[in-house]
Amino acid sequence: MKAARNGTKDGLEKTKLAMIRKVSFLQRKDSTGEGKDDAGYMDVSVCELKHPPPQLCPMPEGLSSQQVVRRLILSSIVQSESSYLDSLKRILQEYQKPLLEPQNWILNHKKVRQIFYRLQEIHQCHSMFQIALASRVAEWDHSEKIGDLFVASFSKSMVLNVYSDYINNFTNAMALIKKACVSKPVFLDFLKKKQASSPDRITLYGLMVKPIQRFPQFILLLQDMLKNTPKSHTDRLPLQLALTELETLAEKLNEQKRLADQEAEIQQIAHSMGDRNLSKLLNSEQRQLIQCELLTEIVYGDKGQVLKSKERKVFLLNDTLICANVNLKGPPDISSLVPIGPKYTVKWCAPLLQTQVVEVGQDSLQNRDSVLTARRHSSSSSTSGKVFLGPPRLYQELEELQHDLAVVEEVSLLVGTLSGTYQNLNSTVSQDWCLALQRLIRLKEEEIQNANKCRLRLSVPGRPDKSGRPVSIMVVFNTPSPLSKISWVNWLHLAKIAQRQENTPGWECAEEDGKTKAPFSCPLLTCRLSVFSSKTHTLKLEAALHSPSQSSLLGFCTASTSLPQGYLWVAGGGGSSDHGQVEIFSLNRAAPRLVKTVPLRAQVLCLEYVKEPCPSTEEKEAEKIQTAAKIGNIICVGLQDGSIHVYSSVDTAVQCLLTLVNLDSCPVLCLKHSLSFLFAGLANGKVAVYHRRSGERLWDVDSCRMVSLGSEPVCSLLTLEDAVWASCANQVTVIQGSSLHTQSFSAHSDPGYSVSHMVRSGGGVWMAFTQGSSIQLFHTETLEPLQEVNISTRTAHLTPGQVCVSSMLVCQGLLWVGTSQGVILTFPVPTLEGIPKITGKGMTSLNAHCGPVDFLVSTSSTLASDLLRRDSILIGSEEGKGDVGGDEGGRRLEQSSHPHDSEALPPREVKPKRLLLQYRLHSTCQLPGKVLTAQPDQGGPRPPADSLEHSPEDGSIYEVSEDPDVWVRGRPVEWGKEGEARRSKVTSTAIFSGGRGHRRIGQTASGDTCSDSTENTLLVWQLPLTLNQ
Repeated sequence: MKAARNGTKDGLEKTKLAMIRKVSFLQRKDSTGEGKDDAGYMDVSVCELKHPPPQLCPMPEGLSSQQVVRRLILSSIVQSESSYLDSLKRILQEYQKPLLEPQNWILNHKKVRQIFYRLQEIHQCHSMFQIALASRVAEWDHSEKIGDLFVASFSKSMVLNVYSDYINNFTNAMALIKKACVSKPVFLDFLKKKQASSPDRITLYGLMVKPIQRFPQFILLLQDMLKNTPKSHTDRLPLQLALTELETLAEKLNEQKRLADQEAEIQQIAHSMGDRNLSKLLNSEQRQLIQCELLTEIVYGDKGQVLKSKERKVFLLNDTLICANVNLKGPPDISSLVPIGPKYTVKWCAPLLQTQVVEVGQDSLQNRDSVLTARRHSSSSSTSGKVFLGPPRLYQELEELQHDLAVVEEVSLLVGTLSGTYQNLNSTVSQDWCLALQRLIRLKEEEIQNANKCRLRLSVPGRPDKSGRPVSIMVVFNTPSPLSKISWVNWLHLAKIAQRQENTPGWECAEEDGKTKAPFSCPLLTCRLSVFSSKTHTLKLEAALHSPSQSSLLGFCTASTSLPQGYLWVAGGGGSSDHGQVEIFSLNRAAPRLVKTVPLRAQVLCLEYVKEPCPSTEEKEAEKIQTAAKIGNIICVGLQDGSIHVYSSVDTAVQCLLTLVNLDSCPVLCLKHSLSFLFAGLANGKVAVYHRRSGERLWDVDSCRMVSLGSEPVCSLLTLEDAVWASCANQVTVIQGSSLHTQSFSAHSDPGYSVSHMVRSGGGVWMAFTQGSSIQLFHTETLEPLQEVNISTRTAHLTPGQVCVSSMLVCQGLLWVGTSQGVILTFPVPTLEGIPKITGKGMTSLNAHCGPVDFLVSTSSTLASDLLRRDSILIGSEEGKGDVGGDEGGRRLEQSSHPHDSEALPPREVKPKRLLLQYRLHSTCQLPGKVLTAQPDQGGPRPPADSLEHSPEDGSIYEVSEDPDVWVRGRPVEWGKEGEARRSKVTSTAIFSGGRGHRRIGQTASGDTCSDSTENTLLVWQLPLTLNQ
């Protein structure tokens, strides 16, 4: 207990041992079985009279609000665990036990044991956990601790083993049940009777799926408990350790479930294959299923009409795309009890490298022999000879509008040459026509984009024609949502990258069980590029950062496959020059491209991107008024001469807004910012602190304050909420907010081991040192060490004793470690609020630098929310252009669509549909000049200029539309009102490493292959898109 309470270095092991001593049923026995932790499992029966279920005593008086909430969460844990145990007991008592009775031969006993494999052991684990939980609940008001109990109960390898066996067997168990229901009607009747007699009418499948859902439920409950636990509470660290254990366990089980489902899907396809060679390939170990989904294939005619549609199951393997017909037919009485797996008939399969994603409006295939939707189109099918992809009608209408705009622009020029002045025919009116057509073009482009959001168009190779020329078939699928379309495009893009030589293999990731991970679970090397290559003198890479920027010009598929949007700043200096330089790369494509170079007077040592603070309500109102004063992204550049340049960056435009200096003119080694302060670590052992006034984005030049930490350089800074951690030699100092109060602790026993890098994840901070190959984990609250890992022992490609850590990064559950020998390692770490302990052996990149890894930088951006909407709605700012707002403009249009002289019009149903070609003008009564009309002047009084009434000449100017909504739409729907779009956030992530040259390690008999070892090189790793809800 003391180990968990104090957070000692080996706290986890001591916590488990303490719990084993405390609770008798957890005591280990000598065993000759495999795995020392498996001895903690005993096949015993639990007597409910001796061990009653946990029950909370009445709530005492005087509890704080947090204590009350913690008691309620504990009550939820107790109820949830009791319900789970009841479900397990029902399976064993009501299903397994009757089926295993000697006189009962409903089903073969061997098959019964296969169906319920490991359920007895799972029940035993949770029965023992409930006994311990009852003891803890009874003393809750005295101890208020629950985290260490979860650690001791679920960190044992026995728990992972029994759950793994159960989950891996789950698909097979469901298949056995389904076959038994078909072949043995007695068994089907048995399941129906059991379901009908149960009070909640849950099926056997509904009961057996609960173990798969158990640990995610535990995680949610412990997250709530942690949120309501003060930082000084004794249960704080045990809860974080418990979250770590449960998250790690859930991740392993999810991965095993994914692999088991993938294997089942591949076997299903292989059995339905008519081609034996292809079936053999599917069964090879190199074959991996990346994505599969039920999509709707759409076949279009020559004029864009839908000829037919049918559901297909599409499978993306690591090198093949397969489309299959789906047969979901099955007995309805069976499907209500257990999910019926579909049967597939393969329609076609295509090599992945010959498959292309084609967007609406692309003409890349028009000069090739192409077949659209499995049907050959001759050149006479279109008058223009073009191939229109997707719904051709939309694209043809766009071209017609563009033609009409060109004609109207010529007419506008001719109208400007008129000698007379006419009220309804002048330059103002003709310009309004042009604006109206431009608006219609924008609407048509938006309609095309909307049509593209849920349509996946693939060009796949077909059989050659009679002359032997290759033929491409255009296949169009409707996806269930824009998210599905984005996912497919992204996986198709990454699957092709995974087949490149540098990614086959790209990582060495042998686990303890001897298996290797799928390459798609590893980051993929997308590209490499040179920096500072044009300089005659050699600049040293020092730092890099990502300046995010959303580009509305990117197409749907481009946004799905490009690197995270924005710009990458790469800084360097030194070498044979005293000057520095920053190169800015655009990331709005699949490969970075240099767009700007910024020379500096001194060597650049560090960079810091400053996030814009969240404005208050008053500041938001002020920002609306002063939108022109927005200064873009703020980037701070620390120089060798002791100055800090503060830049504003809007796309490729860079402007220096401010220069900060420190009194000592000491080199700035590192920069970090908080909400109100900018911290600069200096080479003389001091931290310069600059203050930012409320409501301002820049810091006060005269506000510099110094915090002295020691005589050694301040090598690293790390921001944690309202505090900053600063390293000086082997000491780390925590500087608290505006008070600048400090608290120091020793990160290493040897003063010669200076802390060089610090990164945070969850409730811990990983630290690296200038010497040695070890990294250490410290708790953010108690400042105690929790774990130490020697990275040189985790791979055979590092020379022990001659390596140190040169860079570190935490991103999406991976701890990246760059070494002085150019090798990059990654370790999985928890992503929740727990302790980011390293549990696996990690992975080693086979793509390395020829020298030290100078920096590791993550780039991340969220895809524009408009891409996730099924139906895009015109932005309100466009609706507000001119003098008329949305609804009012709609009413005026309806008035103008019914001229006063209605008798002169043909009947409504005969009248051809036309567009109301107006934008800002709604009446020409206020324009100078006489009315140009064929009707005689009636001499009536003219309405005033500001009248809303439309006169007859307004109808003669514009051809009215029967549907005013063609160009006037309602106010934009709030982002929170669309359920799917509100919850979903798609994130694109890439990792950049900088160093000298590039080499492949361990791939040739002669040794590593290395490119130019003197050239500064960036290696770019891309990760799959992630969906956060």
